[in-house]
Amino acid sequence: MSTLKSQDEIRLIECTEAEHAEAILEILNDAIVNSTALYDYVPRPREAMATWFAAKRAGGFPVVGAVDASGRLLGFASWGTFRAFPAYKYSVEHSVYVHRDHRGRGLGDTLLRELIRRAREAQLHVLVGCIDAANAGSIALHTRLGFVHSGTMPQIGFKFGRWLDAAFYQLNLETPLEPQDG
Repeated sequence: MSTLKSQDEIRLIECTEAEHAEAILEILNDAIVNSTALYDYVPRPREAMATWFAAKRAGGFPVVGAVDASGRLLGFASWGTFRAFPAYKYSVEHSVYVHRDHRGRGLGDTLLRELIRRAREAQLHVLVGCIDAANAGSIALHTRLGFVHSGTMPQIGFKFGRWLDAAFYQLNLETPLEPQDG
């Protein structure tokens, strides 16, 4: 259940490169430097956001933001290609990131619920989350929203001087009603 309160005045918006690239980059780079949420080592340069947004636009992938009353981006969520083979066309890999100063307020729940809603609308079938197996908060969020553990790849990454296990969680939706080959 979300812990957001009405006085928080959180709105969900469509993120744009012009308005939100800097804030998204700040959130991503904080995750790179301070966590195992991303298995990157080096903060991304500003130029990387142009490529990131271009890939989202080309794939028709959403970039949903949660903003406060002043328009400050507190977190964002998106999805992208799960694997680049045609038979995976009904499956996507999603990401949810919340600014370090706004965690624990239910923003991840709000953003992930919105991705699930949009996935149904887009006639997708599976949302996949690849989560560092030590990230209890993200695992609890996904489990609470109906995702099930579908496997763990032990010692698949190495960061901060230790081996990392990647846990996969998936949510199977009832959509599409009439899936097609090809």
